[in-house]
Amino acid sequence: MDAGAVWGGLNLNSGVVLSLIAVLWALVWQNLQQLQLQHFFKRHVGRHARRFAAIVDPYLSVTIGEYDGGGRMRSADAYKEVKAYLADTTARDARHLRAEGAKDADRLELSMVDGEEVADVLLPDEGGGIVFWWAYSKSPPQQDWRWGGGEQENRRFYRLFFLDAHRDVVLNTYLPRVRREGRDVMVKNRRRKLSTNISVHQSWTHVPFEHPKTFATLAMDPAKKKEIVDDLDTFKNGKDYYARIGKAWKRGYLLYGPPGTGKSAMIAAMANHLDYDVFDIELTSVHSNTDLRKLFIETTSKSIIVIEDIDCSLDLTGARTKKKDSEDHDNKATKADGDGKKDTRSKVTLSGLLNFIDGLWSACGGERIIVFTTNHLEKLDPALIRRGRMDKHIEMGYCCAPAFEFLARTYLGVEEHELFATVGALLQEVDMTPADVAENLTPKSAHDDADSCLRELVAALEKTKEDKANGRGMDLQPEEDDGGAVQVMMGVGLE
Repeated sequence: MDAGAVWGGLNLNSGVVLSLIAVLWALVWQNLQQLQLQHFFKRHVGRHARRFAAIVDPYLSVTIGEYDGGGRMRSADAYKEVKAYLADTTARDARHLRAEGAKDADRLELSMVDGEEVADVLLPDEGGGIVFWWAYSKSPPQQDWRWGGGEQENRRFYRLFFLDAHRDVVLNTYLPRVRREGRDVMVKNRRRKLSTNISVHQSWTHVPFEHPKTFATLAMDPAKKKEIVDDLDTFKNGKDYYARIGKAWKRGYLLYGPPGTGKSAMIAAMANHLDYDVFDIELTSVHSNTDLRKLFIETTSKSIIVIEDIDCSLDLTGARTKKKDSEDHDNKATKADGDGKKDTRSKVTLSGLLNFIDGLWSACGGERIIVFTTNHLEKLDPALIRRGRMDKHIEMGYCCAPAFEFLARTYLGVEEHELFATVGALLQEVDMTPADVAENLTPKSAHDDADSCLRELVAALEKTKEDKANGRGMDLQPEEDDGGAVQVMMGVGLE
């Protein structure tokens, strides 16, 4: 055979083989790329690195940051709860502490400083003997390019260290208990607030709530007082009940009656009895339903949300058949004010208010009481005050004999007096608010005693009775007298 032919055949076979190898390599390379070998080797090496790290440092950690998410939108509840828990249980073992103001002006609340570590031992009934370690740290400021390149503040966080074998105990038992006990400490140590809304920013501003009125100093029929206290206690302890029946953990109270019958005092007594904060909403300062919803979301649990004089706050009185006429009148008034002027009047509607107290948004959070007060029950829309929205209606009536006797004991320190029967009989014939009764019982000088104050009250009641008989003073309460005076269900304390 010719050598050239043989060599040519070999070249041809080699070219075919190389072509096949190139095709196969292309296919294999594509599959290798899909397999992402670099990630495979990285994971493989990473597993061995983690095993080695576990030998050197067997502890895992959970970090609880000061803020939820990556931004600084909202303080994390878990962070505040852990801080309260550690301040109450383990900070006593720390060597370096930071002091902050406490509820009691003469005391301080202590917490760990940056870099401090403390140990905590699980309770015996939860598998005692397991030791956990808490550390407090601050991350250095970081450049925040989203907001013009300014530096963010230090990020504070707590870090819990534990062994891998205790992972389930930490997640399912220990951390839930830390949060529960932390919430209890926060409630115990907090300074209760009286908050009201600011119309400019549609946000809350607050002052310390220090109203002294309690049920012990509230003048009212003892049976009615006990009924209200029992109702409040049932609500406060009803978390499981409300969850079982599928209702938001809230309750509505409607306080109605003439001025001076103690509606504001009742709210203060409720707040002090429950140890709740108070959010007093001025509806006329709320621009829209959206702003009302925003304010409601910012209220906290364990609070009383108050809208006083609901009949005077907005046009929510049930005249819905006149809505179109009212809108036409508003449009004319707006035009009369001149074009280009911003309408700053409140646009909160009845439907917006109903959604606030009984809609989907009312289930945000829990353990809230909503209180409406009014001097004119008949003016309110029935949809606003029906059961399920205003669950309990409490009539704040004129002073009755039991309320007078309570006021006499409180203001004068007398249990019995010959004029008690006279005053009791007069209170059945004339209407006088507890505020007026208390004013007549208040000593005006150092020479006034119980006898002179009671005689002054009798004189005031007889004058009121005489004015009523002669028709004088009837124009002061035309709406209450239309169709009969307000029926006395109970007398209450002072506003």
